[in-house]
Amino acid sequence: MGRKRTPGLQLRNGVWHIDKFVLKQRITETTGTSNRKEAEMYLAKRMEDIRQATLYGVRPDRTFNEAATKYLRENMHKRSIADDASRLKSLLPYIGDLPLTRVHDGTLLQYIEDKRTTLKSKTINNGLEIVRRILNLAARRWRDEKGHTWLETAPLLTLLDVNDARQPYPLSWEEQQYLLKALPGHLAQMVLFKVNTGVREQELCHLRWDWEVQIPELDTSVFVIPRTRVKNGEDRLVVVNKVARSVLDQVRGNHHTRVFTYRGQPTGSLYNSAWKRARVQAAEAYAKAHAEEVSWGFAHLRVHDLKHTFGRRLRAAGVSLETRKVLLGHTNGDITTHYSAPEIGELLAAVNRVCGNNSRKTHALTLIKTKTA
Repeated sequence: MGRKRTPGLQLRNGVWHIDKFVLKQRITETTGTSNRKEAEMYLAKRMEDIRQATLYGVRPDRTFNEAATKYLRENMHKRSIADDASRLKSLLPYIGDLPLTRVHDGTLLQYIEDKRTTLKSKTINNGLEIVRRILNLAARRWRDEKGHTWLETAPLLTLLDVNDARQPYPLSWEEQQYLLKALPGHLAQMVLFKVNTGVREQELCHLRWDWEVQIPELDTSVFVIPRTRVKNGEDRLVVVNKVARSVLDQVRGNHHTRVFTYRGQPTGSLYNSAWKRARVQAAEAYAKAHAEEVSWGFAHLRVHDLKHTFGRRLRAAGVSLETRKVLLGHTNGDITTHYSAPEIGELLAAVNRVCGNNSRKTHALTLIKTKTA
């Protein structure tokens, strides 16, 4: 006969996991082993830890999952909480079930190795810094009903050397045409708007019609994005040039609240599988037309490179640094979104310098109209 099943232990994907109530406290974590005897010993230790903590005031072990949940609940007011939640979601499969005392460089190694194939060191470090923040809170601030901190001492976590920083890749006018041709119609509209306004990706995806402000004196309008939707926490003025205005004319009326949509639903991201395919196709087509090697920068074009493209074109057109800061939405204590019509007129003249010549502008808009027809 087989061995009697141990209550509270479950074998999942070859590893024993705990799911058991002990003195009204639920334990849900991995034992980290596929050996049943070792798992039973680990469970016995965890049960004894809880008894000691409950009866004699000894600090109980809490899982990183519990600590991450507490961190998110306490920081819902942060503008970056969605980013923190996304990073924690990526980390939890690796360390979520571990007690806080077992979260250290060694147990984070597998996460780092797996993510290095797809993420930059800086991005991985962003996740590690969230872990470090949570462990420090557990060791210094968070206390149980008996006054004990959640963790006796926070370990020192090692961050990766950031040696893979990539230089911006501003698009040439010709590369822009190849990219627009390769993109689906709704993404091409978004790209053309972004490269002519310099908005960030999330500002673009969440752009709303009720943020549009009419300027009757100039027979135009601007968008004022509220600070709660802006990375630097300041209201963001978006001045719309002739090309971006033509894009707005194409999408106006498609949705009652959001500017950019796909099949009647608001878009959530510009960076998706269609973007990834299009940038490779565009880079290959461009290289073939010029009988040269495929540009790595073009084939791996980032969404943020479109903002760099806008900024580079403003500079090449002789637009002053102060004006470029306004148009790019950079933090500046002297900048306000409460502009007079003449001031907006000056900004409008500046952004119209980067529309390209008439043939380029006409070709881009005709291409977009054909795709969305």
